[in-house]
Amino acid sequence: MRRPSAETRLIHARPRMTTTAQTVGPSIQRGSTVLISGAADVYDDAAPTYGRMGLATHQALCAALCELEGATNTALFPSGLAAMTTAMTSVLQSGDDILVTDAIYKPTRRFCQNVLHRFGVSVRFHPADLSAEGILALVRPETRLIVMESPGSLTLDMQDVPGVARLASQRGILTLVDNTWAAGALFRPLDHGVDISVQSLTKYACGHSDILMGSATTRRADVAAQLDHSVRDFGWSVSADDAYGILRGLRTLHTRLRQQGESALRVANWLERHAKIARVLYPALPSSHGYEIWRRDYSGAAGLLAFEFGPRTDAEINRFLDHLRIFGLGFSWGGFESLALPCDPQLAVRTFPEKGRGPLIRLSIGLETTDDLIADLEAALAVLP
Repeated sequence: MRRPSAETRLIHARPRMTTTAQTVGPSIQRGSTVLISGAADVYDDAAPTYGRMGLATHQALCAALCELEGATNTALFPSGLAAMTTAMTSVLQSGDDILVTDAIYKPTRRFCQNVLHRFGVSVRFHPADLSAEGILALVRPETRLIVMESPGSLTLDMQDVPGVARLASQRGILTLVDNTWAAGALFRPLDHGVDISVQSLTKYACGHSDILMGSATTRRADVAAQLDHSVRDFGWSVSADDAYGILRGLRTLHTRLRQQGESALRVANWLERHAKIARVLYPALPSSHGYEIWRRDYSGAAGLLAFEFGPRTDAEINRFLDHLRIFGLGFSWGGFESLALPCDPQLAVRTFPEKGRGPLIRLSIGLETTDDLIADLEAALAVLP
């Protein structure tokens, strides 16, 4: 064969490396096409044959998440919501029934109501403070899955996750937990019998508010196969650069969570003593509902909390929020920056709303100096009569 032209040689110029220098992070392996060594291996699914299913960078992230969550399999998704919705559809079929906490993340609730119902899955919401025995008392013969979120991302409701998992397992019912608040670091659901642990990696795992991604982890081989099939069949994919960014965030996860948790507890204690605050919702606060479950099951606390005003007008709430200078106004949480969010429009969709609740504000505590955060809240509260 004659020597190819310079143009062809340039197109096919690839390094023939036998060794790679050892760095603290994995190589970022980008690619859609995977070159296969021989014709007999083209349809061998035991090895990567196309980039969408993940290459070296994705594999490194999955291995780290398995280590974090105590899992044997991790599936990656382009958002936390995609992880939740796909994890559910992976194990459900028409005619199934699921039980869902009323504190579930609003977009997950919307999927349950708008999509699962349309495909013949019965969805029933139950009060967020229902006991494990109370939840299992609602089970029907066709109940296939119990979906939990603990703590809830708005009202911080705590569920007895180990109790639900134990009783559900005895009945042959699968359990799934949105574990984003604990990030797999403060609480590991799989250690307590849960079948699927989901988290929005967008939040604490990333830590920098610049990547959207989600994960679903499990120890069950059958569930792992269903998750992998769903990733393939739905066409989910995440970029190698984003996978690297999440993996980099995981390196400092425990350090950030520790500081944010300590700062959040200080802020929660300060708010609880303030005359203009009616109630503080934070699992690590002894006065907060669910504190005993948190103390029993969790190794620490995250930076997400909420507080309730007494009777206030919308104009007063907006005045308070608009006077915050360090706290930004925005959705999401878990990043390095502190955020505030009014919650009432989201709470209005609940099946079992709490009666008599005042306006609720959620705070995501970042990495700023705690004294500065308290001073910002104090100045904003001072504008209220």
